[in-house]
Amino acid sequence: MALREIVETDYPAVQALHRSVGWPARSLAGWRWLHANPARLEIGAPAGWMIDGPDGQPAAHVGNLIQRFRLGEQRLHGATGFSIIVSRAARGGSRAMLKTFTRQPGVFARYTFNANTKSQPLYIRHGLQAWPEQTHALKLSWIIDPLPLVISRLWRRLYDLVPNLIEGRGEQLMNDRLGRVARPSLPPGVSLLTDFSEGSPYAAFWQSLVDEGRLLADRSPEVQRWRLQDPDLSQPPLILACERDGRIVAYAMAMMAKSNILEPPVLEIIDLEALRDHADAVPTLMTALKTAARAMGAAKLRLQTVAPQMLHRLGDFTRTARREGGWGHCHVQFAEDAPDPTLWSPTPYDGDYAICLRPIPLGVEVRGRRPVKAASPTASKA
Repeated sequence: MALREIVETDYPAVQALHRSVGWPARSLAGWRWLHANPARLEIGAPAGWMIDGPDGQPAAHVGNLIQRFRLGEQRLHGATGFSIIVSRAARGGSRAMLKTFTRQPGVFARYTFNANTKSQPLYIRHGLQAWPEQTHALKLSWIIDPLPLVISRLWRRLYDLVPNLIEGRGEQLMNDRLGRVARPSLPPGVSLLTDFSEGSPYAAFWQSLVDEGRLLADRSPEVQRWRLQDPDLSQPPLILACERDGRIVAYAMAMMAKSNILEPPVLEIIDLEALRDHADAVPTLMTALKTAARAMGAAKLRLQTVAPQMLHRLGDFTRTARREGGWGHCHVQFAEDAPDPTLWSPTPYDGDYAICLRPIPLGVEVRGRRPVKAASPTASKA
């Protein structure tokens, strides 16, 4: 079985592999958008690798998401592995794919922040270490509506006992708030953020973040505009800004997601960043996110990548959070010439969550009522 780089004509087969394991399958337009990732094109990195089976058809896949990073004026790149799928026809192929992923040149780190319980031992065997040491197995969540969470737990138990009873029942735990344009009551100083032009207040915030000298995944207006063009978003992300004295000092990005037909909708925090002297803005944004989660129909609010610095910045929200996870879902392999890892305080933005979360399936029937329709995307100024 030969390993090869993915080309655009492989994407129908990649879709089929995702469907075969029940994972969210991107549209062909979505795969083409991901293939055009400007950070990947900068260094000429593969979009991923595949193994063809004995019949010549793709039988295994691993994606390679390249992210640009900033450390002051220095520009770096990191690589996130995602969607490792190995069919029976390519059994054992994960070793070759991860070996190639971890040996690719031109990146300061190869990592995943989204390993599941089955894949995490693979990363350890291929030289990735559980990192950050204190929080690599930690996810935090805050309950918004407990009833759907209880019902979901019952559905999953029933599925384990009688899987045939669930098949064909369709999407569960939808509600009429999903897909609506939420207009939550935001705390003073917090507003919806839509302007990602080069001369915008957000651009000034990004430059201030860079000037602090931390190692940061690129959150420039250019990259944010590219992310918001993802054609597979069923509704635009919720993006909030916290302003003080006329300038943005912190921002948050969150996406509605539903991991499978038996899980309730969740507002997933993709990013949460603040200037060093305004770390107290983080709890303010968290208050706004909890309010928005209820208005948007989420059963809970969740942060799936947590760094030690974030635990401190969350303040009382750390104390009130539920601890999820419990396995090492964050693993990193640093290059020999990589910057000091303590300069990096990742959020889910740095990983693959924004491209791998299952969007809310808007347009499905909700227990006999009219289908839930998608909200019109909020246009961002270019």
